[in-house]
Amino acid sequence: MIKVGVIGCGTIANAAHIPSYMKNPDVEIAYFCDIIPERAEKAVREYGCGKAVVDYHDVINDPAVDAVSVCTPNGAHPMIAIDALRAGKHVLCEKPAARTWPEVEKMIAAQHETGKILAIGVVNRFNDSVRKIKQYIDEGRLGNVHHVYVSFRQHRSIPGLGGAFTTKAMAGGGVLIDWGVHYLDIVMFCCGDPAPLTVSGECFSKLGRDIPGYTYKDMWAGPPKLDGTYDVEESVTGLVRTSGPVITFNGAWAQNIAEKECFIDFMGDKAGIRLQYLGYFTLYTAEHGALVQYTPEFEMTDMFQNEIDAFVRSVRTGERLPSVIDSVAPTARLMQAVYDSAEQHREIVL
Repeated sequence: MIKVGVIGCGTIANAAHIPSYMKNPDVEIAYFCDIIPERAEKAVREYGCGKAVVDYHDVINDPAVDAVSVCTPNGAHPMIAIDALRAGKHVLCEKPAARTWPEVEKMIAAQHETGKILAIGVVNRFNDSVRKIKQYIDEGRLGNVHHVYVSFRQHRSIPGLGGAFTTKAMAGGGVLIDWGVHYLDIVMFCCGDPAPLTVSGECFSKLGRDIPGYTYKDMWAGPPKLDGTYDVEESVTGLVRTSGPVITFNGAWAQNIAEKECFIDFMGDKAGIRLQYLGYFTLYTAEHGALVQYTPEFEMTDMFQNEIDAFVRSVRTGERLPSVIDSVAPTARLMQAVYDSAEQHREIVL
């Protein structure tokens, strides 16, 4: 049995990590940790196992614990992950790896120093549609994938306005680091993790500035904190040249367009694919003088369960995960360059 500790017992822990660990026959959850004691205690009662603690050091200093899930706000990721690695634990840290590229570099160094697993929760690398698209690209069915367009846009849906999600010191940024990390990482994964070369981006912080006056369609992680902070972007746009395809993107937590547009277009010289985020994909091509399109049908398994199961196997066998920090580092570096470009209003050369 692999003994794990869950550090941070909020939304993502209860929606994904804990239920997935509970379904894995090779796992025993030994600890639930949260700085809000009631959250950890509730988890012990609800799941019928483990010990509730408020200090993550109690988890990582227990020699019986093999691995931890870090499900805290972004700002705490590097400190907890690095301390856990140095305490001899394998780590699955939620996305984004950290708020900034220098913080990610410290996490990479700690992983190399300790030799333990440090996986990042870019869970779409375990999504069946995404994996099939990667297979299509690797097989050459799209030809040369020269351009990928990414859209992650919704209508007035800033999460928890005034709280942790909209406070840069805690989150590191807004829609790019919260939603964009998933979309851009799908592109990087499917295209073989190409190196970012030049990045040009702009961020916009307009609609959420007047917290009491903000009218919204949806607000998960709400309600609004009227005396809180809003110093992140609710929308972003950019262009990235890589050693592979050019990537262009538009993202928005909130926009004054009442449309939800969440998709990725992979454009090759033989065929193209549109992936509906968290859904299926359609391939477009030409065959025998005719335009053809088709949507593969297959069973979609739970990507969070796939991620947790793969992490547990990796702890047991040493199997290399597609989500180890070295593999996902280009996504983090790309996002940092977008923020740098937006702040300096110029193209960033990497």
